[in-house]
Amino acid sequence: MKYMILTYGSQQDYDGMAGQASGQPAWSAQDFAAMGAFMEAFNKDLEESGELVETRGLAAPVHTRRIGSHNGTPVVTDGPYAETQEVLAGYWIVECDSFDRATEIAARLGDCPAPDHVAARAYADIRPIAESHAEMDL
Repeated sequence: MKYMILTYGSQQDYDGMAGQASGQPAWSAQDFAAMGAFMEAFNKDLEESGELVETRGLAAPVHTRRIGSHNGTPVVTDGPYAETQEVLAGYWIVECDSFDRATEIAARLGDCPAPDHVAARAYADIRPIAESHAEMDL
């Protein structure tokens, strides 16, 4: 079974990682390097176990475009969005034996080094991937 592990952040988090203070302290170069090293090791472990299908980090919310509709006409809005506190920051697609195993993998993300104010509100979602309409379980 395939599962998607989703992590979240905010424009403030991206600014902090870039060394800019924006309501929260900026990350130090050491903080950012430690997070990068953790992610590289985490991804390598999943690759070596054969469980990693794909992983990507996403660019900052400021580089987002949202497409909506108004009276049937597409409306494009550039980010970031003041009404949105958190956004998808990255994801992993893993293929493993069970939801419990996917949960174990995601729980390891709690060991990722980060400044205390970031680690205190970090979380991940784990969702099974439906491979067909029959698997949608509606």
